[in-house]
Amino acid sequence: MKCPYCDSEDTKVIDKRASDERSFRRRRQCEKCEKRFTTYERVEIVPLTVIKKDGRRENFDRNKMRVGIMHACERRPINQEKIEKIVNEIETEIKNMDTVEIKSKIVGDMAMEKLKELDEVAYIRFASVYKKFRDIESFEKELKELKKG
Repeated sequence: MKCPYCDSEDTKVIDKRASDERSFRRRRQCEKCEKRFTTYERVEIVPLTVIKKDGRRENFDRNKMRVGIMHACERRPINQEKIEKIVNEIETEIKNMDTVEIKSKIVGDMAMEKLKELDEVAYIRFASVYKKFRDIESFEKELKELKKG
């Protein structure tokens, strides 16, 4: 950090405090002129973008994902905490990827994988909407795949 008084790059932090949830206040001192100054550091949150099948882009919406998973879990013995856990796990996995854009297919596949582990009926419900089953053969094919795995 350059000193605003003498332009020396030889400065040190003498005090550091959180000023709010996303920023830090640092009190610095120049080693050359010995003057003190304050700097602020802010955490930049880059929004995740989902690339839809048709190429459109929209911000990742965890609530939209939660609602889709909740619909799949309706009238199943699955409590709200388990649904929230799935949503949190998927969001964390996405944020840990080295990208700010992700294809909706990846998000959907992640949700299906989590639901498959949790409840097969909820999985089939979600898959039927996500994969846009058009006939009974599509359901049968997915059920056969579920029985194999």
